[in-house]
Formats: sequence, C-alpha cells, structure tokens
Amino acid sequence: MGEPMKIIERPELLVVGYAIRTSNPEEMDPALARLPGLWRRAGAPGAFAHVPGRVDENLYAVLTDYESNHHGSYTQVVGVAVRSAAAIPEGMVAVRAPRVSSMLVEARGPMPQAIREAWQRIWKHTESGGVPPRAFTTDVEIHHPEGADLYIATLPMRS
Repeated sequence: MGEPMKIIERPELLVVGYAIRTSNPEEMDPALARLPGLWRRAGAPGAFAHVPGRVDENLYAVLTDYESNHHGSYTQVVGVAVRSAAAIPEGMVAVRAPRVSSMLVEARGPMPQAIREAWQRIWKHTESGGVPPRAFTTDVEIHHPEGADLYIATLPMRS
C-alpha cells in the first residue's frame, strides 16, 4: 500500500497568478492540455515582477473549484504567495486557499516527471479508497529549489 500519508494542517495562503480550467483527461491529450502553456507563462522571467507583497520566491499552484473528483474539471492557478491581494496585475486572479487538513506528498527529482509521479501516487490512493479520503476542495503545490510539496485536502477522519 506504500508509505503512510503524512497529514498536516496547511496554513491559509493567498496566491496571485494565472488561471486555467482543465481536467486530468484533457491534460492526458497533448492537443487539449492547457497546463504546459500555463507553466510556461508562469515560468517566464519576470512573470510575477509586478505582483506586490510577495511572501517568498516559490511558485504556487492552487487546484480548486473541483467539479467532482480527479476525473472532473478543476481550476488551476499558478502564481506567487502574497500578503494581500490589494493590487492584482492585469490578466491575473487572486485565490485564497483556506487552512485545511492535508496529505503532504513530496515530489523530488527531475521535473516534471517527479510531480507526475507524485500525482499518480495521489490518484492511486484515491482510487484504492485510501485513508484519509480526499476532500476535492483546494489542493496546493509549492514549487521550490528542492522540488515540490503537494498539500492534498482531506476529509476529517471519523473517530
């Protein structure tokens, strides 16, 4: 069943960045995939230079507005964490990721393969009825120099 999932409280975050609406089935088809373009845009030099109040140098991906489960549509925002969304540059959105109990899944190694493998572990956990179950509310990826940390929102455990 693999290593047990580490459960932590992820603090609230405010992220300003670019948004797309997509689904995993669409992302599997190179003709329909929107994430590569979103990440190219977010990774461009100076992409977030005009965003005031940046908290750190990391890139954040917020996955939210899930239609259903990991087969349905969702919104992904790639951007930077900010202290406040007072001034949002043209073409960007602000999204609040509320404080939530999350599974922490670490992606280390060459990207984007490491992140794909991390998501495959998460999907396997979901499909096998892994505990705790996913909430499909708001998930966060934090991309930093060592790799990425994925915080996957979970439902509260019944004791």
